[in-house]
Amino acid sequence: MIKSWKAIAPYVLIAPQTLIFLLFLIFPIATIVVVSFWEFTGYSMTPAFTFDNYIGIFTSQVTLGTYLSTFRFVGLVWLFTLLIGFPVSYFLAFCIEDVRLQIILFLVCTVPFWTSNIIRMISWIPFLGREGILNNLLINIGVTDTPIDIFLFSDFAVVLAMVHLYTLFMIVPIFNSLMRIERSLIAAAEDAGASGLQVLKEVIVPLAFPGIAIGSIFVVTLTMGEFVTIRLMSGGQSASIGYLIRNQIGSLQYPLAAANAVILLMVTLVLIFAIMRLVDIRKEL
Repeated sequence: MIKSWKAIAPYVLIAPQTLIFLLFLIFPIATIVVVSFWEFTGYSMTPAFTFDNYIGIFTSQVTLGTYLSTFRFVGLVWLFTLLIGFPVSYFLAFCIEDVRLQIILFLVCTVPFWTSNIIRMISWIPFLGREGILNNLLINIGVTDTPIDIFLFSDFAVVLAMVHLYTLFMIVPIFNSLMRIERSLIAAAEDAGASGLQVLKEVIVPLAFPGIAIGSIFVVTLTMGEFVTIRLMSGGQSASIGYLIRNQIGSLQYPLAAANAVILLMVTLVLIFAIMRLVDIRKEL
């Protein structure tokens, strides 16, 4: 009896996690995939197996343009979060020696996350608007005579808001990677005659790659499915696949929305696998 229990014990212990994984991840995704092949007549959907939804997506210039717009947002947000996140992480890891001050400054970086995403997005409106703080400042210092419209309800506002929302997701893993770097490696490189730039290029950046990869996965996956930020900050003028799926669900076009969701998921997985192929992030986890 004891031997038989020992044989099945691992399966019994893993059963609850497996059921949760199947019910809340695999089953919903499988349902979306199945629905993506259903027929949609314009006012009702019928269980079937058709590729019309996918054909319609790849033959629609509007939809393809929306995908390109989404990729543009992903690329810009990833680039700016990296350009901001790496220097901040470097400063915290190497320029602040007092651990208590490190913790305090790191907590300062998390302050914006103490409020909801909606509040943080809305807070940009009085700053970027035609009568906002930024336009008034530019007018007062003589940079422009009239308010500049590009600051709000534009792609600029969308990227700015998403960078604000997701930069911390880049800072945390990079900071973690930098804190794991042995300071003796840096000292050895300096003793060998390496300049500060060479140390950064040859030692610090390569060892920070796992953190950069993890932060990139976070930022890419979050940005790919964004629709609330794009809706609020663009005033409905910018497009993304997440926003398109939301509109299709609102108009009861479930098969078409499911097909777009499947394509978006596949593209996201391809990007994640590509990042994981470049860097072994398992060492960081």
